[in-house]
Amino acid sequence: MNSEARPANASPTLQELLDMEKMTLSSKVREAQSPTEQWMRYLGFPGGILLFLLIYYLPAGAGLSASAQSGAACFMLALVWWVTEPFPTYVTSLVLMFLLLVTRTSNAKAIMDVLGMEVIWLNLLAFILSSMLVKTRLAKRMALWLVLRFGHKASWALLAFVVLQLALAPLIPATAARCVMTLPLMIVVATIYGSTEATPNAFGKNIMLLNLACISVLSSITMTGSSANLIAVGLIQNMGGHRVYYMDWMRLGAPVAIVTMLLMWILGQKLLFRIRPEDQVPQVEGGLDLVREQYRAMGPLSFQEKKAIAIFSMVLFLWMTDIFHMRWFGVEISAPFAALLGAVIVLFPRWGILSWAEADIPWHLLIFSAGAYAGGLALDDTGAAEWGVRMLFGGMNLQGVPFGITYTVVISVMMYSHLLTTSKTVRTLIMIPIIITLAKALGWNPLSLALPAALCIDWVVGLPISGKPNVILFSTNQFTVSDNFKYGMLTCTLGVLILVISGATWFHWLGITPAFWAVAP
Repeated sequence: MNSEARPANASPTLQELLDMEKMTLSSKVREAQSPTEQWMRYLGFPGGILLFLLIYYLPAGAGLSASAQSGAACFMLALVWWVTEPFPTYVTSLVLMFLLLVTRTSNAKAIMDVLGMEVIWLNLLAFILSSMLVKTRLAKRMALWLVLRFGHKASWALLAFVVLQLALAPLIPATAARCVMTLPLMIVVATIYGSTEATPNAFGKNIMLLNLACISVLSSITMTGSSANLIAVGLIQNMGGHRVYYMDWMRLGAPVAIVTMLLMWILGQKLLFRIRPEDQVPQVEGGLDLVREQYRAMGPLSFQEKKAIAIFSMVLFLWMTDIFHMRWFGVEISAPFAALLGAVIVLFPRWGILSWAEADIPWHLLIFSAGAYAGGLALDDTGAAEWGVRMLFGGMNLQGVPFGITYTVVISVMMYSHLLTTSKTVRTLIMIPIIITLAKALGWNPLSLALPAALCIDWVVGLPISGKPNVILFSTNQFTVSDNFKYGMLTCTLGVLILVISGATWFHWLGITPAFWAVAP
């Protein structure tokens, strides 16, 4: 993220930090934050090439076909480069797409077609809608109101961000957009409570890491919360034979995500990073007054803001009522097409809100996603993904064990597997088909394992490299890699426990899972 031109060493004022319209997603490579990261970049480049050569020339007999072997080699090279970042992630994606062609893993059409996938379109359209929120200042108004309403005490200020992220999650599928939109408010409130880049304190760690977790975890509330969720829904329908509707997903995912984040709101400030009594109240004189002044200066809702509310309400209505579309319209308006209709209105000449030039579309993120899709699909099409997960589950004999044990193993592997890959899409494309196959082989309904596992897709909270919002928030220097790991692992462990309890009770009562002690015939 960057802002408009300003002296490199100047500290931003509170008023400048509130100027959200100047914030844009930048393709600039993040600077290495420590000597360890610098060394990772040095070693990542040759390390990726060595791993590629090792897998590509692996002796026959390892159980991989030639195309699966070359696909795995290409993907592992990209994975090492995505994690260590010797190059920008979008450059690595472009390299991966070229390697898939020259190693004859995928043909040109299969590689190029990824840019036409529904999920790419949904991402692009979501950025147009989020640009509308920023331009009309509706996002700023909503955020300021929440801070003024809850921001008089540290714990309530933190809760305000849980509420804010909960409100934004169903509206804006792009997690990076949500992060960029709310980051200025996080920095302002952290400053008000005495935590700056130069002198971070426990409040700063809590506010950044709580938002990091909320942005990711609360995306699992709805199936449109991320493009990876939609991929999982498609896989469950095509491979598992079960249609998952918007409300089906929401009544499972929402309670788990909201309860987890409320627990982390408490545990973060009471257990992991205790906030001192003197830091429980605003530290900067006039801080909240300035926020209040900004809010008052915005005046009543403008006509453009009211139009933005109407457009978002229409899109959200279409997302939430998809199971009725055939009955109402004779055709189903899928999530991308609902967003497309909103974008048409937003961009319509004279009557719309944005011009095309005003839409902040980060093409580098879309290219990064396209490369991840191309790699993930190559792993799937060549059988490399199935081989990898077979090796992962191969050491576990789950035949004949009670459903609850299989369920717990699947949820745990899915939850913590985000530490191995930076792409939710790739993880979804690898794990969900294998879980569906595993469920069928063990005699369980694929939905009983695949849908709860899909709820873990968005929980990418363990490391700064685990997701785009993580990278953006890590750049504030308010927390370390170790802080991120501790907070993320506690979040994931709580999530596994709540998902297991839900699987034995709530999901079972809804008819999704069988009894935990049941054994497949």
